[in-house]
Amino acid sequence: MNELTKAEEEVMHYLWNFKECLVRDIVDSMPEPKPAYNTVSTIVRILEKKEFVGHKENGKSYIYFPLVSKDEYTKFSIKNLIQGYFGGSYKKAVSFFVKEEKLSVNEMENLLNEMKSED
Repeated sequence: MNELTKAEEEVMHYLWNFKECLVRDIVDSMPEPKPAYNTVSTIVRILEKKEFVGHKENGKSYIYFPLVSKDEYTKFSIKNLIQGYFGGSYKKAVSFFVKEEKLSVNEMENLLNEMKSED
């Protein structure tokens, strides 16, 4: 799986929320100042090339839908974060979050369980 740019990830969040939509739906849902339609359309086509998004024809337009779930990408991103910033050590990652975010014991257990389910 490829890592997404910030813009690609933003568009994916709209696709995950909509499940299926037109490019116009994404643009209309974005906050002001809205990006140009062509900009969002280009990002969606890039996401298709990266195999994150598929489409089906609807008359003269396309309806787009995610091929990669938000959960799959979240797990991939967390794994990359831990690999890149904590040398692959979940212990170091949890230690960092405990110190920086002042996590409760329950939150720590939930985080460890999520990380374990990725392996």
